[in-house]
Amino acid sequence: MVKAVVGEDTRLTSVEDRLSHSAIPAEVGLVIGKLSSVLDRGFVFDLIPTPSNDDGEPACSVLETKDVKRKPSKSSESSSLSIDSDWVAEHARQVSRMLLGGMKVVGIYVWASDTSFKNSTMILCQAIKAVSDAIRHLDPSLNEALLIHICYSPRRWNCRTCLLSSSITSSSLRPCDFKLGKVLSSLQRFRCSYRFNFRLPIYGEGGSSTQTFTDTLRKELAIHAKELNTANAMIDGDLVHNDEPCNSDGEHEIELLFPFMKDSRAEASTAKNVTGILLFSGSVFSYAYLNVKEPVSQAIADIKADIIRSLQSRLDIICDESEQDLNPTDVGDNGDADEMSKIPISKLILNSSTKACHLRLPRRVLVPWLAGMYICDYLQPFESLEVVKERCTELMSMEHSSIDASKISEVETETSLLIAESMWDVISPATSASSFCLGGNVERTRGEDESKRTSNTSTASNVPMLVGIFVLLLSIVLGFMLYQSD
Repeated sequence: MVKAVVGEDTRLTSVEDRLSHSAIPAEVGLVIGKLSSVLDRGFVFDLIPTPSNDDGEPACSVLETKDVKRKPSKSSESSSLSIDSDWVAEHARQVSRMLLGGMKVVGIYVWASDTSFKNSTMILCQAIKAVSDAIRHLDPSLNEALLIHICYSPRRWNCRTCLLSSSITSSSLRPCDFKLGKVLSSLQRFRCSYRFNFRLPIYGEGGSSTQTFTDTLRKELAIHAKELNTANAMIDGDLVHNDEPCNSDGEHEIELLFPFMKDSRAEASTAKNVTGILLFSGSVFSYAYLNVKEPVSQAIADIKADIIRSLQSRLDIICDESEQDLNPTDVGDNGDADEMSKIPISKLILNSSTKACHLRLPRRVLVPWLAGMYICDYLQPFESLEVVKERCTELMSMEHSSIDASKISEVETETSLLIAESMWDVISPATSASSFCLGGNVERTRGEDESKRTSNTSTASNVPMLVGIFVLLLSIVLGFMLYQSD
């Protein structure tokens, strides 16, 4: 458990000024920062207010409990907070996707009077629990959270830490030292360009339990996360062999090196009940921020965690989008394709699909944030950078006019996933004439023109074979004639 917390003075002072001039009685939001178990300290980068819900209602409000036996002047002593924990948790889930390595949602903050805060311990514990549950799949190592209280009567800052467990009560909250200081200027930057190429077997009927698109990829990401932890690392071309802090300035390049291992997937692919292979390949541009006093091993751990979190976030986005209604007019006349298009991708049963298909996953883009730092967003193939600006404005409380689209870095090439019909499709996908393309979440048939191109390609590929046979026969005939002449 962290013993002290340091908040970025420029950002937190700005938040306090905004709240004091707003005259709102209460506000709740997310604490963005980092908790270092090595240093036993927490670092707060910024406080992000939770926006109003879909009905335009604030996520936090003050409830006044009137008691006729009390004098009117005493009614404020029974005031308490009302917090929409589910909405705060959803905000935390979406913001967590936008944070890079070394940056996390580490808790919540509340702006309220001292009386309202003391009377709302249970609702605050529920909000912390909801937030931690919402982001745990993106941060499995999460075991501690912060609760920051900005009190306006009297004006002061208080911070409490909380060990996360199945149940959080008022006794779980423990006070810790809190102060303002310089945090962002002391961060070091690390980056890594990571390429991945997974081949996952698709089992036939009876070979395995029902395999949905989501289940297969979540299982693979869990396996790959363990493999990733075994990788060694090079920083700026030098193999990391100590656990000292990094003393050099500037941006550092991390390269991950995997040991030679037995490929369990290759063995699985030889099973008799395997009817196809799911190919998942592409690249992840990973970024991480490290406090100057933390060891370089922490930067490597943050990079590895960011890679898995980025892949998991893309899967979550695909699953979120698939819950929306699909437009049947976007699908071709093929009956099987039309039937499959009515099934959300997240629930698509792979071993019941007999068509090869291709899916383009969202690409990570980097958006300038604070003091030279970046956050990220994920751009669907059909989305523009204007959508990124809108999400940053809504979720991160950034000024829309301050986001320059020309400074948003598109750092990744296309990441794709291919579901192959058979083993032969993995070797030569072009030989399959019945394949489908998934753009976004809608399955579309490729036109007849592609079938013609495939047919022409097959015909063209047969020409060299015919020529070779002709030359062989001619050689045999000439050899026989020369033998007879002797």
